[in-house]
Amino acid sequence: MTEILQIPKLITVFGGSGFIGRHVVRALATRGYRIRVGCRRPDLAGHLQPLGAMGQIQPVQANVRVRWSIDRAVEGADHVVNLVGILAEGGRQRFPAVHDFGARAVAEAARAIGAGLTHLSALGANEHSQSSYARTKAAGERAVRETIADATIFRPSIVFGPEDQFFNRFANMARYSPVLPLIGGGETRFQPVYVGDVAEAIARAVEGSVERGTTYELGGPNVLTFRQCMEEMLQVIERRRMLVSVPWWAAELQGAVLGMLPGKLLTSDQVTLLKSDNVVSAEAEREGRTFDSIGIQPQSTGTILPSYLWRYRAAGQFSRNNEA
Repeated sequence: MTEILQIPKLITVFGGSGFIGRHVVRALATRGYRIRVGCRRPDLAGHLQPLGAMGQIQPVQANVRVRWSIDRAVEGADHVVNLVGILAEGGRQRFPAVHDFGARAVAEAARAIGAGLTHLSALGANEHSQSSYARTKAAGERAVRETIADATIFRPSIVFGPEDQFFNRFANMARYSPVLPLIGGGETRFQPVYVGDVAEAIARAVEGSVERGTTYELGGPNVLTFRQCMEEMLQVIERRRMLVSVPWWAAELQGAVLGMLPGKLLTSDQVTLLKSDNVVSAEAEREGRTFDSIGIQPQSTGTILPSYLWRYRAAGQFSRNNEA
């Protein structure tokens, strides 16, 4: 009898070349899927190729602001994952265009081919928020639900990992600056979540082992204030720095100025976002819309941070207390 070769399912991942995306691509590749990565610059996505077997991962040009490029990227896909998001606006990359219009366009393209959809949002998404980031994230969720009712949506708290722009940024700052700023006094609460755990949750949604049509809130095992995050980071990199509270009015002024400079170290919208806690809601805990219901035990900052922040120590990997 002739054996019929079963072709692995094809998954299209928008934003797969970014920080979270590369971990999602790895999680999907280990499961044997064929992966088409939709990104604006596929010529800069070569770092994805080693994450899978030869020919398993294919970067293609796609922009969530351009509908025809989305349709082309999802052609023939069995499932679509949308990870696209921005933390600061620049050029044509505006919050409404990326978070709202882009989310709806991806959802409509997935619906047109009958593919499932997994959408990455963010904790704090709120259509009544004063933050444009949070409002447009909520608008994107609404667009997804209106288009594909059984789509799976994930809302992670601040995501950390080897390529993050949070702990890495402040650890690098601590190499040169004797002080670190605590915006608003550093009392804002976060529930830092490891990027590998977020990627695993998304991969499980793709394979169908997560309840569809649900919005999950993903947070790590510990709730930390901004100050506690800085204190833990400094302990890991073995540096002593003064933590200086920056009142909200001063932070807003800094955001207005720094937001106009290349690199956008801080924007006014980010300052507004920092005025609200970023933790898993009691409602999500009560309704079982967290890591527990997915069967994932999230890893803590204490376990993961030493594995990549060691490079900010004075002696790097040769530090006497190196745990990496």
